[in-house]
Amino acid sequence: MNSFKPFPIPVTAVGPGSQPLEDDTLDYMVMPKGMDTYRPPALPEREEIAQLMGAQAILGATLAALERARQGLPSSPVDLSPLSEADRTLINQVLGEGEVSARVAQAGGELLVQESVFAGVWRVLHRVDGRTVADHIEVGRIPLGLMEAASALVPPVASRRVRLSQAEGEAWPDGVMNAPAVLNELEDQIQAWRPGMPAHVVNMTLLPLSPQDLLLIDETLGMGPIQILSRGYGNCRIAHTEVPLTWRVSYYNSQDSLILDTVEVADLPEVACAAREDLEDSLERLADMLHWVQGD
Repeated sequence: MNSFKPFPIPVTAVGPGSQPLEDDTLDYMVMPKGMDTYRPPALPEREEIAQLMGAQAILGATLAALERARQGLPSSPVDLSPLSEADRTLINQVLGEGEVSARVAQAGGELLVQESVFAGVWRVLHRVDGRTVADHIEVGRIPLGLMEAASALVPPVASRRVRLSQAEGEAWPDGVMNAPAVLNELEDQIQAWRPGMPAHVVNMTLLPLSPQDLLLIDETLGMGPIQILSRGYGNCRIAHTEVPLTWRVSYYNSQDSLILDTVEVADLPEVACAAREDLEDSLERLADMLHWVQGD
């Protein structure tokens, strides 16, 4: 669990209508054919597990945190630092790697997040200068550190001055057609956003955008400190831009072809969060797993 796979998040796409037609043959995009599903982890023999009381205590604390989260109550992180190597190995085997991972760049370090195979149960590492300084489990829709990092990028309404459009009289680069309208829409939505509002989504895939439009949007929005990958049917790559409240959310099929490219104005895209139904399902499955581990 201490290694995280790189997940580059491209922010450039080519919109519909930008490719010349070579013939009349219909060439349908390959749609997803598979999906990651829950598979029980491969565990040691029960006789070996019976001695690992530290891991059993961690799983019990995680189960209790899941029960509180299911009821809408807050829960404290479950610290993994005191575990022995054998106990930690068992925890790694039980948790596995789920659909969502994230990386947050911070001053002098980074926050690494990996959802377990139990949706809503998260492994969170905080590293400074390449050294792990915190390692714990969190339970909930999204880890607190990731939510705090996203919230820190939201300026107060009174000081929210975002300018994405050109000053009056400035000319746009050659080939730019519809990017100014997109940037104006984002500018208005950022200024109007308030906590609790649903995300405002701009579907770039459906817009007639030229390569110059896409390049201008990419350069204007930039790339921020938060990157998230959600796997399931293909991949959903989420990146906070350099513009407050603005996320690039791109969906790829199992062939890694871009099928939907969007920009969201929100505090955090909903696709990165676990749902209440996920927590209920994880509570049941982790309870079964803990009963097996304890030999009940």
